[in-house]
Amino acid sequence: MDKIIGGRLAAEALIERDVDYIFSLSGGHITPIYQFLENSKITIFDTRHEQAAVFMAEAWARMTRKPAVAMVTAGPGFTNALSGIASARLSNTPVILIAGCVGLESVEKLDLQDMTQLPVIAPMVKKAFVCQVAERIPEYIDMAFRAAMSGRPGPVYLELPCDLLNATIDPAKVKKMHTRLESKPVDRKNTPKIVDLLKAAKNPVVIAGSGAWYADAGEELIAFVEKTGIPTFTAGAGRGVIPDTHPLCFESSLAIRPGAAMMALLSTDLVLFLGDSLSLFYIFGEIFPASAKFVQVDILPDEIGRNRTVDLGIVSDIKSFLAELNGILEEKAIGATLREQFQPWVETLRSAEKDSKDQAKSMWECSTLPIHPMRLAKEVNDFMNCEDDIIVADGGDTSTWMGMTRTVRKGGTYLDYGLYGCLAVGLPYAIAAKLKNPDQRVLAIMGDGSTGFNFMEYHTAIRKKIPIVVVISNDQAWGMIMHSQQLRLGHHIPEGTELGWVDYHKMVEILGGFGICVEKPEDIRPALEAAFASGRTACVNVKVDPSVISPGSVALANLGGYKSS
Repeated sequence: MDKIIGGRLAAEALIERDVDYIFSLSGGHITPIYQFLENSKITIFDTRHEQAAVFMAEAWARMTRKPAVAMVTAGPGFTNALSGIASARLSNTPVILIAGCVGLESVEKLDLQDMTQLPVIAPMVKKAFVCQVAERIPEYIDMAFRAAMSGRPGPVYLELPCDLLNATIDPAKVKKMHTRLESKPVDRKNTPKIVDLLKAAKNPVVIAGSGAWYADAGEELIAFVEKTGIPTFTAGAGRGVIPDTHPLCFESSLAIRPGAAMMALLSTDLVLFLGDSLSLFYIFGEIFPASAKFVQVDILPDEIGRNRTVDLGIVSDIKSFLAELNGILEEKAIGATLREQFQPWVETLRSAEKDSKDQAKSMWECSTLPIHPMRLAKEVNDFMNCEDDIIVADGGDTSTWMGMTRTVRKGGTYLDYGLYGCLAVGLPYAIAAKLKNPDQRVLAIMGDGSTGFNFMEYHTAIRKKIPIVVVISNDQAWGMIMHSQQLRLGHHIPEGTELGWVDYHKMVEILGGFGICVEKPEDIRPALEAAFASGRTACVNVKVDPSVISPGSVALANLGGYKSS
């Protein structure tokens, strides 16, 4: 049999894994893989920055619930990818980062772009591998895919030294492996105990997080909610698993969002916490009454009990857990009793939701100039009103306003940077979303600060003819930092907060896209219509009021209990 090189082994292993796209920026250390991916069924999607490549892979994996691959070269290519990997870890996203590195024979010789990469990234990923035998490259790729999807999904790192990729190999010595994991564990011992907790509750809530999305548990969740009549909130990638428009869904669990979340979280006596984390967004668990019973279900045992003692911890896949619990409820035939029991609580929350949203109308319908950023969010939300429309939110205040406003009707259609809070995801996420869903409308709404990070990905979208629409909420500042400084110090520090006006729409036009500037609220919708009608990558640059302070800025000002002297 003819001898082959390691790069071909890597390419063939990825092809056998049915990978559609590899998000990448080229480099010499990974060229041996590139050469065997050329003209294959895998498309190399090249970006202008490695950070953007990893963010695209993260968005792709979040939407498909399958591993996505990013590939970067050694040294600076590797370090440029780190922010995306850190984001993927906190969003529980199965991204596989393949990085080249100097050859094994060149270690400590001061070769070009040499650095010790493994210790840098190991704390940031579920698993980190370095292949040191060329014949084992397919085994290591198999291990990377298995690790990314085992238990709670997450990012995996695979390092392939360039001398291994160029090494000549006898195919007879290669062991090709291709293992897929389909296990969905359920805890049959503890799940029945929930029935007694439900019977004793008056004000229960369900919070469905990313684990519900990754488990594809939407059907089971809706069935459970309709059987029991329990008011439900969603979080993270779980947004839309049960539509916001469902009578028993009270939208996002974010307490700052207009609606019933604040009251529900402060007043509940039983929390069913499904595939979410007790993070900052829940004041590390302290937003719930200490007296409330707490049931936490997660596929990762280490997550159960973080920041709060739980009354019942269940290690399970969310879909399997809900299917088991629904079966128990049917067997005991107590659904009608529970629905009647919880109806007063549901009505209380509906009243609270109405009152809260009525108070928010002054911002959503604001007609003053410059444009109120929440009016912009409302206009975007109303325009993107189809079930399949996809919105990406990026930026400190901008993500806050959009998160307080967006109606999510279907899972996988709302993406933001999540717990890692990394700006710059907007363009990469939106490009990946449109690539995955070419027949759906995709809109990214970004702050002007965020826009600067990966601005040249506009060029990526334009040259690849990907017609996304990007709305820039332009307050001419790093708004969240500026406002938090005003709250902390009584003034903002111009250096590091003020950006000034930039004609981003004209810059996009120069690159070959569609650009338009908006200064009046009544012009927002016509501008969105024109942007989508253009059929091109578009920028709608909206001048918003820089004086409006978001709840996110207030939270940042109070971070760590800071007090000015």
